[in-house]
Amino acid sequence: MAIDDLTEKKDFIREIIDEDIKNNTYQGRIHTRFPPEPNGYLHIGHAKSICLNFGIAKEYGGLCNLRFDDTNPTKEEDEYVHSIIEDVRWLGFDWEDRLFFASDYFQQMYEYAIQLIQAGYAYVDDLSAKEISETRGTITQPGTNSPYRNRSVDENLSLFQKMKEGAFLDGEKVLRAKIDMNHPNLNMRDPVMYRVLHATHHRTKDTWCIYPMYDWAHGLEDSIENITHSICTLEFENHRPLYDWFLDKLQIYHPQQIEFARLNLSYTIMSKRMLLNLVQLHHVNGWDDPRLPTISGMRRRGYSPESIRAFCSRIGVAKVNSTVDFEFLEHCVREHLNQTCPRYMGVLHPLKVIIDNYQEETTEELEAMINPERPEEGTRNIHFTKELYIEKTDFMKDPPKKFFRLTLGREVRLRYAYLLTCTDVIEENDEIVELHGTIDPASKGGYAPDGRKVKSTIHWVSASNAVDAEIRLYDRLFTVKEPTGQKDTDFKEFLNPASLEILQSCKVEPTLKQLKPFERFQFERLGYFCIDPETNKDDLVINRTVNLKDTWAKVQDQGKN
Repeated sequence: MAIDDLTEKKDFIREIIDEDIKNNTYQGRIHTRFPPEPNGYLHIGHAKSICLNFGIAKEYGGLCNLRFDDTNPTKEEDEYVHSIIEDVRWLGFDWEDRLFFASDYFQQMYEYAIQLIQAGYAYVDDLSAKEISETRGTITQPGTNSPYRNRSVDENLSLFQKMKEGAFLDGEKVLRAKIDMNHPNLNMRDPVMYRVLHATHHRTKDTWCIYPMYDWAHGLEDSIENITHSICTLEFENHRPLYDWFLDKLQIYHPQQIEFARLNLSYTIMSKRMLLNLVQLHHVNGWDDPRLPTISGMRRRGYSPESIRAFCSRIGVAKVNSTVDFEFLEHCVREHLNQTCPRYMGVLHPLKVIIDNYQEETTEELEAMINPERPEEGTRNIHFTKELYIEKTDFMKDPPKKFFRLTLGREVRLRYAYLLTCTDVIEENDEIVELHGTIDPASKGGYAPDGRKVKSTIHWVSASNAVDAEIRLYDRLFTVKEPTGQKDTDFKEFLNPASLEILQSCKVEPTLKQLKPFERFQFERLGYFCIDPETNKDDLVINRTVNLKDTWAKVQDQGKN
């Protein structure tokens, strides 16, 4: 599934763009941007925005910038910049030469602020952050003007210059827009534009000791870059009047801000602050832990960029917040991996089987399909020997009525090999440690020449050719669908203690040693897996991406009946 194959549904954003093109609002131009803050790793919610912004630009023959909103040096790091660049590229998008930073525009923003001061639309305030909050008012009560609101233009210019030169301590002075402390929208009640902050910036170092607030920087960045449609998540809807006010008062190029509902996903969290908390407290093993909804975590788990793009396309764009089932994301992943992944056999819980009527020294090469969904890819060779490993769960000594796999006296099909009958069970301390059996030599390929039917097929690996692997089984990170929606309860209380199970000494086909980190494949009957980057020449580490069971598809099918 290539990115070009995704068919986007018409949504309200595309309807706005269609109307703008029809009216020649921006001379036919379409220019979007993806503006992440480099204060954490990107997650699946950002992927939705990435796909939307870059997707619209591609669909309409326009442009999309990658722009870092680096206005808070206390939380931003180069590590996050590099990870974001890697994630956007991995998802399949290219900003060409349009990589920008808010810090590129610090001088221009400063000059724009001087323009507002000169026009009487901004003033330097001495109130503390707490005092500003207390005088802001509420939804039902108006705010109170600052006693410093009526400073002269000259005094404000002088104080703002001194703020820039480092004459004041952090929090001692701020620059505020002069709008209306009685405005029904609290964002319009003289919002802060600049604060004094003596902190080293990851790019500008110590050049600046005043930093712009996001609401001030946002529209200026869009204007400077000639963005046509500034697509934001819904929490910025109440900030749009301020976005417009700044641009109108400066009388500069004015893009259009449009808001859409952010992505919420069940059984996970979508807050960078909370994700950082999990990382710092070591509840997970870093930002790329496969249990996290981060793009780097999903990449390490084995999700494909195509499946994430398909997921983002199918959930669509809405104006109302909602929660998407995690199962639907897994359905999209499973659907793509089923089409593209090679097949191998691996045994997670090995139980040895000795075939008594097979010669000890014999090693037979059998053919197995690489991918049944793509017969043109051909076959691979697997080794069959006297001693095999099967899954412990594929044998029961005293099976229930509907258990059709291996038991004493029963015949099963060994995938791609022969029909096997179990003849003996070896136990030690009441634990089954070994099975003996015989094969039908005439059933090579797994089918008897007399046409007798066998109800069950099981997978296996050769004991003499298999290699050991550590396999990590990942599950939901939380035990409840909405871990942040529980009143008066810390979301970490809902962490799933069984979210990671590590299996040692699993037995897998030797070909897997040749795969590279992040390569994806299917273990037949078990699910989709990928090679973990911790793999080296001595240790093979494998992550389970998703199991074979598609609960979402079953729900969809039931709904049709």
